[in-house]
Amino acid sequence: MSTKAELYDVIRKPIITEKATMASENGAVVFEVAIDANKPQIKEAVESLFNVKVKAVNTTVTKGKTKRFRGILGKRKDVKKAYVTLEEGNTIDVTTGL
Repeated sequence: MSTKAELYDVIRKPIITEKATMASENGAVVFEVAIDANKPQIKEAVESLFNVKVKAVNTTVTKGKTKRFRGILGKRKDVKKAYVTLEEGNTIDVTTGL
């Protein structure tokens, strides 16, 4: 069992977008997670932090865009998202604070 601080290192923040809201209608919650986190770590973190049962975890890595700032090229960080599907009857309200 990991400490609470280590669990919050795995799960950074919930993602609230139009796509994430549509996923939540099917019992899924979307989190931004650490880029090196794997699916079992994400499952353990969500289950222990929110006291819910996780059915499945799907992850995507969004590559950072190249942007210009005052003519200088820069690159945004890569972001890893976890789509966490919950068992029937379990819910997480991401609109309130953690």
